[in-house]
Amino acid sequence: MSHKPLFSRALSAAPDRLHFAAHSHHLWPDASFEAQQQSWLDANLHADHKWDLVFGQVIPEAQAQVAAELTLPSPDSVVFSSNTHDFLLRLFSGVERSPVRILSTDGEFHSFRRQADRWEEVGVAVVTRVPLAPFDTFAERFVAEAKAGAYDWIVVSQVFFRTGGLFDRIEDLAALARPEGPWVLVDGYHGFMATPTDLSAVADRVFYVAGGYKYAMAGEGACFLHAPPGFCPRPVVTGWFSEFGDLTGPPGGVQYRSDGGRFWGATFDCSALYRFNAARRMLSAEGLDTAAVAAH
Repeated sequence: MSHKPLFSRALSAAPDRLHFAAHSHHLWPDASFEAQQQSWLDANLHADHKWDLVFGQVIPEAQAQVAAELTLPSPDSVVFSSNTHDFLLRLFSGVERSPVRILSTDGEFHSFRRQADRWEEVGVAVVTRVPLAPFDTFAERFVAEAKAGAYDWIVVSQVFFRTGGLFDRIEDLAALARPEGPWVLVDGYHGFMATPTDLSAVADRVFYVAGGYKYAMAGEGACFLHAPPGFCPRPVVTGWFSEFGDLTGPPGGVQYRSDGGRFWGATFDCSALYRFNAARRMLSAEGLDTAAVAAH
């Protein structure tokens, strides 16, 4: 069965192109065009009350979609931002020691690679990078270093963007995670909706960050973080969206939500979440899930 009609607008925009680059920019389905229009209509219909709709309907639907895809125990652990770099900054800001001792690899995506290099330049981080090659021994070497070292933060890709190699030892890292450190961050950007991912066994100990630009077919701006409860409860880099909800904190101090909302930033373009929800609804209507797509 061909699913090309679901992408009629993208395919007709460049009819002579053969596009195989979902690992980079995934073509957008027709449903996302309609969703983009709906975001415009809602914004102008509701004006200042748009955010009531966004936080009352659009975001809860997107949270539920992410939670279902990753088998998370609660959608409340999921928070959104325009890019994953925002979440790197917020997580890093919550480490209460300097320099921050980071374990990572020499194959991380540029958003982390460049930022980690700069943190090292100014002396606020010390980064140990485990080489990806040879990849057949990488997972064992990385887990061994994680167990041996005294790290504050462990950062590793689920799927490495340069090679497509899959890291399958997340549970071993989760066993090391503690609220006082180390924190484990899995960069799932190149794995989310490309390979079936069940985080139910590690959701209470591991951060997971990803976005909609790749296999989720939602385009830019639909990035998210799953935040385990009790880890990084008060990020220093924070935004005013984190000021709403059930807040806790020291008397007279800055208050935070205890769920994933503690990582909210500030005003952002929510049209990407409309597109993400529409793409997920489209897949459901077609009877497609990540396992079926990966098998194909």
